[in-house]
Amino acid sequence: MNPLILLPQDEHQRRIDAVKHRLAANGTGAILITDNANTYYLTGRVFTGYIYIPVKGPVLYFVRRPAGLAGDDIIYIRKPEEMPLSIGPDNTPERLALELDITPYSIIERLKSVFPGSEITNGSTVMRACRAVKTPYELQQIKLSAEKQCAVYRRVPRMYKDGMTDIELQIEIERALRLEGCLGQFRISGDSMEIFMGSILVGENADNPSPYDFAMGGAGLDPSNPGGANGTLIRPGNTIMVDANGNFTGYMTDMTRTFRLGDITELAQKAHQCSIDICHHLAAIALPGTEAKQLYHEAARMAEEAGLAEYFMGHHQKAGFIGHGVGIEINELPVIAPRSRDILAAGNVFALEPKFVIPKVGAVGIENTYLVTETGLECLTGDVTEQIVEFIP
Repeated sequence: MNPLILLPQDEHQRRIDAVKHRLAANGTGAILITDNANTYYLTGRVFTGYIYIPVKGPVLYFVRRPAGLAGDDIIYIRKPEEMPLSIGPDNTPERLALELDITPYSIIERLKSVFPGSEITNGSTVMRACRAVKTPYELQQIKLSAEKQCAVYRRVPRMYKDGMTDIELQIEIERALRLEGCLGQFRISGDSMEIFMGSILVGENADNPSPYDFAMGGAGLDPSNPGGANGTLIRPGNTIMVDANGNFTGYMTDMTRTFRLGDITELAQKAHQCSIDICHHLAAIALPGTEAKQLYHEAARMAEEAGLAEYFMGHHQKAGFIGHGVGIEINELPVIAPRSRDILAAGNVFALEPKFVIPKVGAVGIENTYLVTETGLECLTGDVTEQIVEFIP
């Protein structure tokens, strides 16, 4: 038994087999994993080191930290140059996959020198494809996160107090999430994607553009983290969009709900209902085999026909997608975007967030996390049919 593996044995083997199958289909002999998200996916824990997965032969776990792990196929190393000795010169692959999309250049160059006889290929695509189709075990973790996130969101209207700012409300929401068991960590793939515990957008701040590739912006509290709440006072006529952390199990859900203080304009109410209608329509047509880009075009068509294209997915600055895969990271496959090449498959889990920004009012719309099934999308974060819930001081 390998003490490094925290996953159930059959679950661990299922994931290793999926990786080996994709490597073999690509004509690649082995993959070397070092990214935290992929390490967690394959073992159920994060450690410093490497996982060496050959198409043929045992998986080797090269560990630097933590100390104290001992078992089959666990090999402690001080530096990557020690790995070939355990792999063996006769087992060095002709083609070796590395995580080229996410590993720093200096580390990639060092690993190339460790395996000078191997042709290097991109293993990031292999891992993203494997992680896109969730196993029953993963779905269990995602659904547990969804239950806890929904429980906190139901309490949000009671958290509001008269005279609150957006950041004061966010602190109360974060407190409730942490007490419910939220891990606080928001894993995002990519070196220019940063967020802390989610985004609360009030009124005009929703129209502040952000440098990040998120659906909504916000100025943030400081230029070092320019996104989300910025200290705006919640005033009558404002909407309050809550898009907070859903990571309770290492697997997260993504969920947005919009609230209001007092009456809001008919335009804002219309746009919010359009968001709900888009989600319901896409949930009915998103079958396995559907092109992800088709969902984006359907959503854009509905916004256009409703006369809301000007506000769809932003006003001053627009997002180029309406949905994204979720799991260990918040931006997995499939991507629901106009030029996406992704094809929906049963077991995909992704968030749909057709949102609108209405000037002088704020952001409106919903976001749900869905599971792709053979008959359409199953909503994991509680369906929405009603209009915006009002905050009452």
